[in-house]
Amino acid sequence: MNGSTIMIFTGKGGVGKTSLISAHALTSARMGDRTLLVSADMAHNLGDIFEVETGGRLTRIEENLDILELDPLRIMQEEFPQVNRAVLEMLSGKKSVPDAAGRFMVPGFEDLFSLLKIKKIYEEGTYRRIFVDCAPSGETLSLLRLPEMLSWYIEKFFPVGKAMTRILRPVSGTLFKVQLPDGGAMDEFSDLFKELNALQGILRDPAVTGVRIVCIPEKMVVEETKRTYMYLNLYGYHVGRVFINRVIGEQQGNAFMARWREIQREYIDELERVFSQIPITKIRWHETEICGRQALMELCAELPGPDELFAAADGDAGETYEAEGDGYRLRVALPGLAADGSGASAGEDDGGPEVARFGRDLDIRAGNCLRRIPLPDVLRQMDIKEVRREKDALTVLFLPAGAQ
Repeated sequence: MNGSTIMIFTGKGGVGKTSLISAHALTSARMGDRTLLVSADMAHNLGDIFEVETGGRLTRIEENLDILELDPLRIMQEEFPQVNRAVLEMLSGKKSVPDAAGRFMVPGFEDLFSLLKIKKIYEEGTYRRIFVDCAPSGETLSLLRLPEMLSWYIEKFFPVGKAMTRILRPVSGTLFKVQLPDGGAMDEFSDLFKELNALQGILRDPAVTGVRIVCIPEKMVVEETKRTYMYLNLYGYHVGRVFINRVIGEQQGNAFMARWREIQREYIDELERVFSQIPITKIRWHETEICGRQALMELCAELPGPDELFAAADGDAGETYEAEGDGYRLRVALPGLAADGSGASAGEDDGGPEVARFGRDLDIRAGNCLRRIPLPDVLRQMDIKEVRREKDALTVLFLPAGAQ
């Protein structure tokens, strides 16, 4: 750990994430701490809110504050060309790929280069705080699950692929009319696996990385916010604070706004129940668009003090294992999950989380999200004996085969 911290902001589109994260970054910088504000959303608007041209390059806003709108293709070409080339060689089976491939990105790999760039910035230790403005919730979840997903595929297929390549490469051209990738590409893949594991360690360490969810008190947004919170916990990410934006205050003599305030109150109450263990900050509705540093400074005044604002996330996101009798119980944090008190398989009756073995791994599906958890060696020879829904968690009991 180098003393730097990462704060990731997510939420449904149009709820004010960029304004709030920009206010955080401005607060951090004016405390005298070197601060970087990064946009990982392809629809960048950091330049718009600070009223500057960025050109996709690191841009100094003021003393101690830089912004960077990530360009995955540029990052791949300038900083990680070997990663893309290794993947292309593995997919094409060729020892080398044409120079033109240097401008071709493997579809779906955009987020990987953005994450590798954030990891690189963190490890350089230049900035005390790194704020990451993410795309709307669904895309953020796809971004944050990418390191584990790619690691799983490399871990499962790379050892076999490496061995088979070594055996078949001498005869592949003659017998099969294909050219298998050489050892260099395989070594690059091995290095990528190490990078992804290190990236997971950084993003899931609550002392380093925390997530902030931004929402507004409207039905669709509240429902998406609850799902996002559960999915983030499923993937092992720690949520440190929830911001309820655009809260309408007292409106004297305005019946229309008074009615909207009543509606908002219902959803605010629901959010406070759901996030009873998470700090909540309410941000008032601003009559004018928040754009420019003066407007951001007014927003900064509504934020909690620095010690509270930048505190590390608490909680127990992700999975834990505890010995129980002759076996072990796996606990996966899933806040918002109703307890049933039974030993029935979750998801049997009400469409709740589904649990199943997948080879030597465990699949947990909650809503539209699937997480495949590699099981420790000691559990791979055991059977699932019980799945329970507990308060804010799913538990799975593993016992030796034949045990009751």
